[in-house]
Amino acid sequence: MYLFKQVADLREALEHEKKAGKRIGFVPTMGALHQGHISLIRQAKALTDIVVCSIFVNPTQFNDPKDFEKYPITIKEDILKLNDAETDILFIPSVAEMYPEGVNGLHLHYDFGYVETVLEGAFRKNHFQGVGMVVHKLLDIVQPHDLFMGQKDFQQCMIIKRLLEITGIPSTLHICPTLRENDGLAMSSRNMRLSQTERQTATQISRTLTYMKEQLRQLPFDVLKQNARKQLQDAGFQPDYVEIADTDNLQLLDKPIHKEMVMLIAAKLGEVRLIDNMIIPSMASIPLS
Repeated sequence: MYLFKQVADLREALEHEKKAGKRIGFVPTMGALHQGHISLIRQAKALTDIVVCSIFVNPTQFNDPKDFEKYPITIKEDILKLNDAETDILFIPSVAEMYPEGVNGLHLHYDFGYVETVLEGAFRKNHFQGVGMVVHKLLDIVQPHDLFMGQKDFQQCMIIKRLLEITGIPSTLHICPTLRENDGLAMSSRNMRLSQTERQTATQISRTLTYMKEQLRQLPFDVLKQNARKQLQDAGFQPDYVEIADTDNLQLLDKPIHKEMVMLIAAKLGEVRLIDNMIIPSMASIPLS
């Protein structure tokens, strides 16, 4: 595995690979890697010739400075995991390398439309502008044929899909399934910040999503969401939202539709905010209980 810290050096290396006709796959991360990230690397290796992974904790997407300060940094362990997964190239830029103009001098604004205003967008002001900014920069640097991201950050994937439309960047987005621990908890870098007791409690999110799926035919959506919120609150969570939306456009739903839907939850457990979701292919796929 080759490691680059400078944009110019990475571009030169990738240009050589592209001239040789190699297909480039890209997995952007903020480090603190787990098997969910490694699954993205494996998917990229299956579909492309050269796999590039980036590790960059992006300051412009944190609306809470304390959250940025507490984000886990495990760079040595990350390098070992990526090397074991046979990643071809690792890019670890500094903030100065990514934002030579400074993070306070940026005036870019992306028209993400409705998808930016709901769910995470309603609770994390300017978060998706920061995400769009850094992913746009990374895509300009790497210029991959294929981009791999995880379904756990479903709304973020929709933002990046919109970013590709806005910018015309010719990369294909692959949204890969969420990997879970044996007890159902979605793998996340934030799980590292949970205490032992909180870690056990955290499984309630996936159990609540399963409950919602099982009751989707039986209960009105407003009752279903109220029950789900109560389950989370009784377990010790502070829910930000429990919603059901159209996967195509993230329009929030108050009744079933005969197409794919997604159930989404965000909730705080102590000082750690966790998100998860579950896709329902269609109402026809949900058995009558």
